[in-house]
Amino acid sequence: MSAAAPHSDGKPVTTLKLRDMKAAGEPIVMITAYDVASARIVDAAGVDVVLVGDSLGMVLLGYTSTLPVTMDDMVRHTAAVARGITHALLVADMPFMSYRITHEEALRNAARFLAKAGASAVKIEGGADVAPLVERMVAAGIPVMGHVGLTPQSVNVFGGYKVQARDAASALRLVEDCLVLEAAGAFAIVLELVPTEVAAIVSEELSIPTIGIGAGDGCDGQVQVFHDLLGIGDFAPRHARRYAEIGAAMTEAVTRYAADVRGGAFPGEEQLTHAEESVVAELERALPLTLEAEE
Repeated sequence: MSAAAPHSDGKPVTTLKLRDMKAAGEPIVMITAYDVASARIVDAAGVDVVLVGDSLGMVLLGYTSTLPVTMDDMVRHTAAVARGITHALLVADMPFMSYRITHEEALRNAARFLAKAGASAVKIEGGADVAPLVERMVAAGIPVMGHVGLTPQSVNVFGGYKVQARDAASALRLVEDCLVLEAAGAFAIVLELVPTEVAAIVSEELSIPTIGIGAGDGCDGQVQVFHDLLGIGDFAPRHARRYAEIGAAMTEAVTRYAADVRGGAFPGEEQLTHAEESVVAELERALPLTLEAEE
């Protein structure tokens, strides 16, 4: 069975388009990208939303968490991704502490993503505590995607990457956070590591889309990390399904290249460029060259 053709209307995806997709029961496809090459791949595949996640700190920069990622890191990678997509909605993660000190600083940082890096929206972590900021951003013309449940920038508070909203009280707080974010003007909310049933209830309560990651099949869409889906790297979270083993294929290719160089099989004739015989003969007649010492 062939997949349905993505983006049949041929128009770029907008925040309003996502709301229409939720209303129509059309699942939203979201994935991360971190450079122009990955951006071109996911945009050509027809995804609806591309997220430049601060997860780049772990999958690209070698950090053990997202906390060391800076605004400059995020702006640079967002600009690269923007040069590789033409259709998907581009959302940029606001990194750790880039929106927590003052609202004014948060607005300046968010504006960099839209004005300098080419993003269409930003994503921030938090619930009711960030709702006033969401309202100010939206009033300033900056679309905001929320993010609740397991929020990686608060990993030290949670004591690790653990499923959230397991009991009734915390599940109720999660629902309340989402309703407050919606009222503040968020156009969508990521639900990370939340029990399936809780995420489904949230999705039913909201008129804006929910995007799940480890939150089950009751969300309005799903988001995954580019590297997790393609098998690049050793980390394999439970919520991800590997659709290819590109990492193993890349290692095999480089291993073959190294063996060919060491064994004299590369470069081969098809990789060579030859000089004219007359050029070679003239060069050989001119050798050896004697350079006059500088006076």
